[in-house]
Parts: sequence; structure tokens; C-alpha cells
Amino acid sequence: MQIQFAIRQLAGAAFLGALLLPSAALAQAKVEVTNAWARATAPAQKVGAVYMDVRSAGSARLIAAASPVAAKTEIHNMTMENNVMKMQPVDAISLPAGQSVKLAPGGYHVMLIDLKHELKKGDTVPVTLTVEQSDKTRQTIEVKAEVRDMTGGHMAK
Repeated sequence: MQIQFAIRQLAGAAFLGALLLPSAALAQAKVEVTNAWARATAPAQKVGAVYMDVRSAGSARLIAAASPVAAKTEIHNMTMENNVMKMQPVDAISLPAGQSVKLAPGGYHVMLIDLKHELKKGDTVPVTLTVEQSDKTRQTIEVKAEVRDMTGGHMAK
């Protein structure tokens, strides 16, 4: 009797563990994007940028971005070297577990190259982000970035 009871307890614990495993994996994979915005562009301007805050529950990397409003979309970083501002593409942005990573003017951002049309205040720019988790699984996140006044920067709405 006691052996059967012990076996039932072990089986119940294994079943409960099996139920909890998928939710633990989902919690690790959860990536949240907030405050996505783009600065309006001039009519002939061929490049633009999208900014946002990205927070991942588990350790991950932002490895790619795509948008139908541009011929090419890249992840970039802007730095200052000897009082000269430099911008270059990066392979990925690390997303430490539980920390918010800010993509903002003067730092990391999503670069829109060869825009297909002007970005006007009030429009929405769709962006698809690809995030790679620490276990190498990938997920895509659909983001809608609000286009804000080009003179007001991130403070304008």
C-alpha cells in the first residue's frame, strides 16, 4: 500500500513538473517592446530610424529587424569617437534577463534604409524584430512604431 502511494505521489509530481516546464520556457522567451516610435522624415529623405525599449524575461539577443517601409532594415549603433559621431551596423544587441534595453537617438536604433515613402507624423511604421533566446530558439515580434514630429524628437507626440 505504501509503495503504491509513493508511486502515485512521484507520478503526480512528474505530471506537475511536466505542466510547469512549458510555462517556465514561455516565461524565459517573453520579450516585451514598449515606447516604439520613429521620427518624421523630410519628403526627399531616404533614411529613417525607429527607437524603442526592449525587455526580455530571459537572456536573449536582438539579431534582426525588417520593415516594409524600407528597402533595407538594419540594427545600428551610434557612438562618439574623438568628437565625431559614427554610426555603424551591429550583428546583435544583447538583452540581459529582466533588464530594459533602450534603443534611442545617439545609441542603438533600427535603421530604415532607402525609404519607400516619407514618414509623416501620425503614421505607423510596422517593424518585425527577430530575437534569439539563449537556447538559440528564435521568435519574431511585430512592432508598430508611432511616427512623431521630426523637430520634437522623442519628447514629441
